[in-house]
Amino acid sequence: MIRSLATSILLFAAAPGLWSAPALAWIALVPLLGAIDGQPPRRAAAMGFACGCAYHVMLVYWVVTALNRYGGLPLWVAVLALAALAAYMAAYTAAACALAAWLPRRLRIVVFPLAWVGLDYLRGKALTGFPWMDLGYTQAFHPALIQTAELTGHAGVTLHIVVANLIIHQIIANARAKRSGALPSASPYPAALLVVAALGLAAAQGYSLWRFHDLRTAVSRLPAAKIAVIQGNIDQSQKWRPRLQGATVDTYIGLSRQARAGGADLIVWPETALPFFPSENPLFALVSDEVARPPHTPLLTGTPFVERGPRGRPRYFNSALLLRRENGALVSQRYDKEHLVPFGEYVPLGRYLPAALRPLVATAGNFTPGESAAPLMAGDIRAGMLICFESIFPDLATARVLAGANLLVNITNDAWYGRSSAPYQQLAMTVFRAIETRRSLARAANTGVSALVDPLGRVLAKTAIFTRTHAAAVLPLAEGITVYAGVGRLFAPFCLALLSLLVLYGIFGRVGKY
Repeated sequence: MIRSLATSILLFAAAPGLWSAPALAWIALVPLLGAIDGQPPRRAAAMGFACGCAYHVMLVYWVVTALNRYGGLPLWVAVLALAALAAYMAAYTAAACALAAWLPRRLRIVVFPLAWVGLDYLRGKALTGFPWMDLGYTQAFHPALIQTAELTGHAGVTLHIVVANLIIHQIIANARAKRSGALPSASPYPAALLVVAALGLAAAQGYSLWRFHDLRTAVSRLPAAKIAVIQGNIDQSQKWRPRLQGATVDTYIGLSRQARAGGADLIVWPETALPFFPSENPLFALVSDEVARPPHTPLLTGTPFVERGPRGRPRYFNSALLLRRENGALVSQRYDKEHLVPFGEYVPLGRYLPAALRPLVATAGNFTPGESAAPLMAGDIRAGMLICFESIFPDLATARVLAGANLLVNITNDAWYGRSSAPYQQLAMTVFRAIETRRSLARAANTGVSALVDPLGRVLAKTAIFTRTHAAAVLPLAEGITVYAGVGRLFAPFCLALLSLLVLYGIFGRVGKY
């Protein structure tokens, strides 16, 4: 069990955050693999579950801050929610370990990577999906190592890391067996499989390095636009107070004027930067007037939006609104968030929740999901929108590109996380969307981290958290469709399908022999 917990610590140390050591991901699973070696499936599952629980409690500890400080839940309920979430995510780690122990050991170098990637994919789909910090994301800020994401997405990078861990584990196991003069506790992996795995891993990394160096010149020759992201750093506990809304608008306008003076082609404000309904608040006129000022720089802002039906029944949306001047008139386009946050933007079965959860119901939104992936237009810029944690879902970013976007824009409000690792983790996941689609990406966050990323995944500019500032960079406007956006996004479900076939082999073939 100690070795399982060692993997938890190494994985947490490798994850993006206030500090991190991404290289540890390439050895982090070795202690866990050693722990489950030769163990029956039930024991392996228990070790995987313990490892997963400890890791995810450390990884998503910020859930307590979000639910207790900003969600209004009692501390004990927030801690219980963290424990439940960690246990849920750990179940996938347990399943991967159990399958590796149950199927024939000679297949582990195939089974374990397929199980890890396939179950990651399943976690990203089940119960509306929570694909938070899959293993590949640990390498987000080392772009030279992750260019294969244009082929197989972040899931391919996860596969490489798991395979590397397996190779290292087996080298250690063989060395120990040789020193003791005894055979390992179970039959060793076939040498041919180890060689093939090592050559495949080397080829993938070689491809990544080649593409990184090869594309730098090509990207620099693309049409480009200067994008500015505004970070207002508005206190989450105060932004919705009516008497402070004017000060909030003034803050964003002041920072935008600085960005406009720097020659920005598009200015981006964060999610719900306007803490009111534009159609019902006179402060929106200040925003419109700002776009009307020469040089008429288009403005893209997050805002709640309300539509009232024929009987006056409202529908609420978490929206992005793009304002621009065209032929002397103000023109607007709107995107409504598609993938809403459970218990944040809507409450599943809210009326049936126990009394202890009612504070959360009262503060959660009652939003309607949007239905269009069409980009928002500003001159040559076609902005594909990702609001808040939509950026962690690869399929949503791909849909924007397939709909014609030549720039991805992620607006978010990370104030909920406090001074934690969460903003850095979400940025890491967002970086992969740029590489997978070969699109530049602008990220505007209320309290940070705001960033500008090029199609190679290089972070050209970023802000510190909880600072009132802006950042700008010239971003290439790329066209075309990557392999990932075409067929490569089937890689993870393909891994899950292969795993399913191996499970059937285990059921109808050599059950329990390892």
